[in-house]
Amino acid sequence: MTDKSVTVLIPGRIHPRVLERLERDFDIVRVPEQGGELELDEATRAKVRGVAVSGTLQRAWMDALPNLEIVSNFGVGYDGVDADHAATKGIIVTHTPDVLNDEVADTTIGLLLNTVRRLPRAEAWLRDGRWKSEGAFALSPLSLKGRHVGLLGLGRIGLEIAHRLEAFKLKVSYHTRTPRSDVSYTHYSSLREMAQAVDTLICIVPGTAATHKIINAEILSALGPNGVFINVGRGSSVDEAALEAALRSGTIAAAGLDVFYEEPTTASAFLDLDNVSLLPHVASASVPTRNAMADLVVDNLIGWFTDKTVISPVPETPVKK
Repeated sequence: MTDKSVTVLIPGRIHPRVLERLERDFDIVRVPEQGGELELDEATRAKVRGVAVSGTLQRAWMDALPNLEIVSNFGVGYDGVDADHAATKGIIVTHTPDVLNDEVADTTIGLLLNTVRRLPRAEAWLRDGRWKSEGAFALSPLSLKGRHVGLLGLGRIGLEIAHRLEAFKLKVSYHTRTPRSDVSYTHYSSLREMAQAVDTLICIVPGTAATHKIINAEILSALGPNGVFINVGRGSSVDEAALEAALRSGTIAAAGLDVFYEEPTTASAFLDLDNVSLLPHVASASVPTRNAMADLVVDNLIGWFTDKTVISPVPETPVKK
């Protein structure tokens, strides 16, 4: 594509590589972060045939673009785009799976280690000069050795996490709506039953109505006083008030969080706790991985407007052959 005959809308911020590549082949229309009505004149709205988005595309904005054909989403999670609604309008939605699987899985293991061994606090102890002035850093009350990990979600990223956990000689179980036939891990049909059986719970599910605050006081109580909770999925899956209470009361031992109910956040409810490891949603945040995600966003758009093919459509909007 070289004639820039196709107009693509970019709402709000997006990875600069997406913008750089799209500007070569498409007519680009940029609008500020969403929150109100789509402030484009009728002629421009009619021109828009594609959207490249990182975050949310309001349903009303989708309806305001009469010739929209495809929404290319930056990220494996696409809860900011109503894919079911898009499907009713014949709009294809794509996302960026696979290219970030390893990075997120690696970060998950790192966050788990940081949480049970308190490594960031140990480093701060050294950096603050306290090792020399006050002596050795306190022994970590927890260890990774011998833990039984339950994965809430066993999709592409969940499998990569599971494979890494096996290398640490840990027992792995999982909870999904439907058991997989291609793994030997124990499947639990109930999240509560799995929480009772394991001592480490890793959440890797997307943000949906079904997963909203699925990690609640009941689940945390079932996990127990030796329990460790790790979240690298979506913050909306956790009742944060219940999690804070569980950490303060000793209902569970520790937590590691890369995602939060509202983002960005100061995470003020957790800052004074010494049994929490916190990251600012960085699981896939390396230059190589984010560049690969950006390329997939653009390649999906190019494929669609070249020969009506895409690399990674979401299940709700499959491309008809």
